[in-house]
Amino acid sequence: MIRREAGVFLVVGGITVLVDFACYTVLQSGGGLPVDVSKGMGFLIGTAFAYFANRHWTFGHREAGRGSGWRFALLYSVTLAVNVLVNAICLYVLSDRPWSKSAAFVAATGASAVLNFLGMKYLVFRGNSASKLSST
Repeated sequence: MIRREAGVFLVVGGITVLVDFACYTVLQSGGGLPVDVSKGMGFLIGTAFAYFANRHWTFGHREAGRGSGWRFALLYSVTLAVNVLVNAICLYVLSDRPWSKSAAFVAATGASAVLNFLGMKYLVFRGNSASKLSST
């Protein structure tokens, strides 16, 4: 079961990353917002997509379990901070290299993705997964 969930999570995550990156790029380059603000906003927009996509496709829930919205908000608040922090650290360390923004984005996304999968699997959608598994 976890292999299927991890596979679907990777597909959903890939789409989420594209949403995040597109927003980040447009807001920072075209919108003229600071890098950290653009990164945070892109992450939050991707977060909205991720919640619904993972709830329906990855973990197979038609209705949100009791408290899943709050647990998701808490999880993503923590991983947002991790995401922005890792991005900022990488940009500082990599300095003015031409590929620094891309590398920082990948590192930040990877760190938050691992935390998000584990958090959604074991904290956010845990209640519904158990009842769904026992009925199959």
